[in-house]
Amino acid sequence: MATPAGWAAGRLYEEVLAVSTLRFLGAAGTVTGSRFLIESGRQRILVDCGMYQGDAALRRRNWRPFPVDPTSIDAVVITHAHLDHIGLLPRIAREGYRGPVYCSPHTAQLARIVLTDAAHLQEEDARYAVRHRYSRHDPPLPLYTHTDAARSLELLRPTPFGTPVSIGGEMTATLHRAGHILGSACVAIDTGSDGTVLFSGDLGRTDHPLLRPPGPPPAADQIVIESTYGNRRHPLSDLAAEAALINSALQRGGSVLIPCFAIDRTEILLVRLAEMISAGMLPPVPVHVDSPMALAALEVYRQAARDRSPELRPAILNAATDPFDPGELHLARTVEESARLNHPRQPCIILSAAGMATGGRVVHHLLAQLPDPRNLVLLPGYQVPGTRGANLLAGATAIKAYGQYVPVRAQVVGLGEFSAHADADAVLTWLSLAPAAPATCFVVHGEPDASATLAHRIRQQLDWCTVVPREDERVTIRPGHDPGRANEIDTDHPGNLSGQLTRPQARP
Repeated sequence: MATPAGWAAGRLYEEVLAVSTLRFLGAAGTVTGSRFLIESGRQRILVDCGMYQGDAALRRRNWRPFPVDPTSIDAVVITHAHLDHIGLLPRIAREGYRGPVYCSPHTAQLARIVLTDAAHLQEEDARYAVRHRYSRHDPPLPLYTHTDAARSLELLRPTPFGTPVSIGGEMTATLHRAGHILGSACVAIDTGSDGTVLFSGDLGRTDHPLLRPPGPPPAADQIVIESTYGNRRHPLSDLAAEAALINSALQRGGSVLIPCFAIDRTEILLVRLAEMISAGMLPPVPVHVDSPMALAALEVYRQAARDRSPELRPAILNAATDPFDPGELHLARTVEESARLNHPRQPCIILSAAGMATGGRVVHHLLAQLPDPRNLVLLPGYQVPGTRGANLLAGATAIKAYGQYVPVRAQVVGLGEFSAHADADAVLTWLSLAPAAPATCFVVHGEPDASATLAHRIRQQLDWCTVVPREDERVTIRPGHDPGRANEIDTDHPGNLSGQLTRPQARP
C-alpha cells in the first residue's frame, strides 16, 4: 500500500538513478485501469488515469491509495474518454492534483459527459444501497462526487493532433489519431535526451464504419501496445445474419436489448440498424436510445459530422440524411421514459448503457427483461471477465443486481464484430509500420493469455524485444535501439532505494 513516505522515497529513488523511467501503475495483467507514470529528472507525467472495471476484486483496486502522491504529478496526458482511461481523474483532483490534463478536443468534450455521468451513477448507486440496505459498507459512499468530477474537468487542456506540446522540463507530448472512438489518440512522450515512449492507447479498427483508421506509428524508443484482442481475430460482419437474429425476436413479440457503450458503440449500432432497415432486412421498428450519456455523446458525433471533422469517414460526412437515425429513433431523456422501456408495449430495439452491464439504466432493463424467453439480449464487443455481460455470455442462469437475482430465460448472443478495438492481426500490421524497431515493446491492457499471445507473435513476426510487464513494474527509458542494453529495474518494492538495475548479459 502506498504511503506518503513511500511517495517521497519513490521520487528520491528516481533522482538518485538520474534516468527516465516508465512505471506500469495499471492495465498490466488485466484489460482495465490504464495508468502509466513517466519520471524524468524532477518531472512526473501520468499517461491515462483509468478506473479498474470487472469483478469485485478489480473494482476494489479503485479504492486503494493512489500509487504516487497526486500533488507530485506535473501533468496528465489522456488517450481517450473511456472510463478505464479517465475514470480516476476526479479522484486525484480531490486529492490535490491541480496540473493540466492534455487530451484531444473531442476527448475533452466526451470526458465532460463521461465523468459527470460516472459521478452521478456512483452517487445514485450509493443512495440506492442505503435505501435497500444491500451494501456491506455503512454508510455506502461513492468513489467520488459531482464536485470532484467538476474539479477535474477544469484541468482539461484540449490539444490538436500532430502538435507537440511542452508538458514539463524537456518533455513534450504529441497526440496521433488512434481511430478507436472520436478523439482517441496514441500518445508519444519525448523525454528529451532519454528517448521517446509511444502509448497506443486503445487502437482502432481499420474498418471502423465511422472513423478513419489509425495513422502509422511515429518513431519511438519504447512502444506500449494494447492487447485487448491479442489472441483473437474479429469475425467477418454478416448483416443478413444479424438482421435475422433481430427479426426472430421481434416476430415472437419480444424486445431486443443491446447493452452498449454510450460512446461510439451506440453510434455504430444506429448506423448499422439504419443500413438494415433501409435495405429491407428489418421492418421499420422503434429504436430507443436510453442513456443520458449516450444521448449527449450522440450530439457530439452529430456535431463532428456537421463540422466535417477529419476524424470521420467521408461516407458519414457526405450522408444525405442523418446517418444516426434508423427511421423511428426515440431518445429516452427522463427516468419515466426509461422506466416504461422495462416492459415495452410493442416489439422494439433498445440501446442502453453500460456496455458490460456494470451499471446504468440497462441494469434495470435486464432485471425486467431477462426472465422473458421472447426477448433477445445482444452483447456487442468485448466483455471484461467478472462483469454481468461476461457472465451472461458464459451462460449464467441467473444474474444479480441491486441485491436481487433474476432468472435468465431470454436469448443471449454476443457479437464480437462490433468491437472498436483492433484485433491481433491489425495490431501486428500497425506495429510493422513503425519507422524502426523500438528497444522494447511492452504489451499491456489485456487478459494474461491475450497479452502473452500477442507478445509471442510480436517476437516471432517482428523480431522485437517484447515484454508483458507486471503491475507496478518500473523500467528505464533509453534512447536508441541497442538490444544489448538492459532496461529493467527490480521493483519488488517500488520506491525502495534497494532496487537494483539489471545488468546486461553477454550475447552469444
